[in-house]
Amino acid sequence: MNIYVIEGSNAGPVNGRLAKAELTLAANALNLNVVESAESADVIIAVGSGTISDKSVIGKKVYVVDDLNRLFANPKQILTDTPNKAEVYQASNNIAPTLSNNTGVKRIVAVTACPTGVAHTFMAAEAIEEEAKKRGWWCKVETRGSVGVGNELTPEEVASADVVIAACDIDVDLSKFAGKKLYRTKTGPALKKTAQEFDKAFEEATVYQPNANASTTKSNNEKKGVYQHLLTGVSYMLPMVVAGGLIIALSFAFGSFEMVDGVQKLIGESHLAQIGGLAFSLMVPLLSGYIAYSIADRPGLAPGLVGGLLAVSTGAGFLGGIIIGYFAGYLALLITKYLPLPKTLEALKPILIVPLFATLITGLVMQFIVGTPIAWLMDFVKGWLNSMGTANAVILGAILGGMMCTDMGGPINKVAYAFGTGLISAQVYAPMAAVMAGGMVPPLAMGIATLIARKKFAKAEQESGKASLVLGLCFISEGAIPFAARDPLRVIPCCIIGGAITGGMALAFGSTLMTPHGGLFALAIPGVVKPVGGYLLSIVVGAVIAGVAYALIKQPESEAEAATVA
Repeated sequence: MNIYVIEGSNAGPVNGRLAKAELTLAANALNLNVVESAESADVIIAVGSGTISDKSVIGKKVYVVDDLNRLFANPKQILTDTPNKAEVYQASNNIAPTLSNNTGVKRIVAVTACPTGVAHTFMAAEAIEEEAKKRGWWCKVETRGSVGVGNELTPEEVASADVVIAACDIDVDLSKFAGKKLYRTKTGPALKKTAQEFDKAFEEATVYQPNANASTTKSNNEKKGVYQHLLTGVSYMLPMVVAGGLIIALSFAFGSFEMVDGVQKLIGESHLAQIGGLAFSLMVPLLSGYIAYSIADRPGLAPGLVGGLLAVSTGAGFLGGIIIGYFAGYLALLITKYLPLPKTLEALKPILIVPLFATLITGLVMQFIVGTPIAWLMDFVKGWLNSMGTANAVILGAILGGMMCTDMGGPINKVAYAFGTGLISAQVYAPMAAVMAGGMVPPLAMGIATLIARKKFAKAEQESGKASLVLGLCFISEGAIPFAARDPLRVIPCCIIGGAITGGMALAFGSTLMTPHGGLFALAIPGVVKPVGGYLLSIVVGAVIAGVAYALIKQPESEAEAATVA
């Protein structure tokens, strides 16, 4: 009897592989033949519950084994029961429906995720929902934001959907969509070109079908660029940066100076400082670990985390963490793909062989090759930043502030943001002040422009301007995107000028910032921003200059529409 073993989508990568290995060994003992495809099988065993993505099982006799404990306890009994308990598998049982070409109401499910999990995640979700509403379609969007999964999709909603849209800038788990038509995009296009992305989804979506190695390798059409791997690492590091910075700031706020044994010491802050320091110590390991995870999935996590810890201990800092994260990830991926093993040992590869060799090699490389030169470079950078004069500080601040306003959440913005965030882990807080202050300028400027030149803006834009002011106060640069998308040649230059002025002024005042997010609300904790007056003045000056400039050069709405028609 020919038997084919397949995993259900909920089997789990380790359990599924081990179960298949156990069944293969038991089949050999019973003189049964385990084949490599459903077409040549007499009967099929489906390991675990969930969707079966392989459509070749339709019409075949399938025995679904939900209880993996029973399988591991007696795999021979499972094989013996299979001929009697297997049932013909119908498409309606578990196979997801294909896209419909009729003109009826379509059902859309989507997932959105951005590196910070704050702005683009929810703005893209709103844009997708609004577009579906315009078309009269049913839609539900699951957000993978900074606070976890929001508006979670149920298995029934996924099963009944015509297409899945994954608008994600970072690596997210899509296993629940196995067997569904899935279209991949980014949050930017989903937000700015929603209608076009909807059309592309129905034209270009392909069945998401994780292969047997889905947990450890990625198919060619799922590979992400180097930049996306970095963003994944930054997104997992951010909560630790925020927590560590704010807790350390609190330690200074609640501490008091007293004389102890004739020495003046800060009392009452030691426990908070210890907690904040431990949080800071985890920043680089999380960064490198999740860069490696983005590249090689779970097998890359252990070598990435260990490499990050060694980057901290050797003084290589966040630069060393980034480098070793990429090294660990690609090393784990190469071992996973190109280390040949007997089929009976394949199940050990992701949980034993890859973590062992990848972690060992990564650790040795970090200690004896990468650590020392990168530590020297980090010391040089920190020394230069801490000792730079006012002129250099103004130039650096202007560059960072201008970059934050260039694409408002895009690649250039994220590079400046990652630079400022990474230096927080090295206890260098000035660049982050320029980054956050500059990033607040675009939405604040657009809100100001709608207030002082109301007649030039349509009613909808005036309302967007009010929301933009609130988003600006929260350090959500994306609040200016609706204005930039409508009038980029005027909005973006004005914002860059305002952001550069703000960033330059912030560092000219010697501003420092200990948290990478929160906007003005971070000021609620004493000590997070210093000096508060100069920092606030720089934001006000840059936002007003950018807002007034745009109000002056913007065409009145009627003229703009006429120009568009022409």
